[in-house]
Amino acid sequence: MSGIKLVILDRDGTINQDSPDYVKSPEEWLPLPGALEAIARLNHAGWHVVIASNQSGLGRGLFDVSTLNAMHAKMHALLAAVGGRVDAVFYCPHTADDACHCRKPEPGLLEQIGERYGIELRDVPMVGDSARDVLAAVAAGCQPHLLLTGKGATYRGRDLPDTFPKATQVHADLAAFADFLLACETASA
Repeated sequence: MSGIKLVILDRDGTINQDSPDYVKSPEEWLPLPGALEAIARLNHAGWHVVIASNQSGLGRGLFDVSTLNAMHAKMHALLAAVGGRVDAVFYCPHTADDACHCRKPEPGLLEQIGERYGIELRDVPMVGDSARDVLAAVAAGCQPHLLLTGKGATYRGRDLPDTFPKATQVHADLAAFADFLLACETASA
């Protein structure tokens, strides 16, 4: 990577609890155990953390941008309390019917992040809990990492279906991913 250590995270099911009814308010935004601390550990090792999240609840009218901002304000405050931070949040407000380029599994959000940071994405880990996250990662040239939290819990104790990219690396949760990334960094030092 060109000068910056960057990791891209999905939000719902990766950092916070997901809901089939959408996370629609700050009260519903609840961090997964150990996720915020994992981000702080990455930050302390010099990693910049950015979020790429589908937020079709906006397009469906389930919440508005000010409510989304309030959810993110809660996330930022809880992260700060454990010594962590997220540098930026990129989100797609569209529904699947909109057929946009920014809704994962399309690579648009990740490409926007690459442009904003002025970096090639091929060495950047993209971490999420669903097939659409790892498919977007591969489409953008990122390293795909699947967590067995949120939607990924379906794959606990099972092999991934052939629909997943072969390069997909699997981790129990965000803390396990952080352990993996930091161990890789130590090994290559």
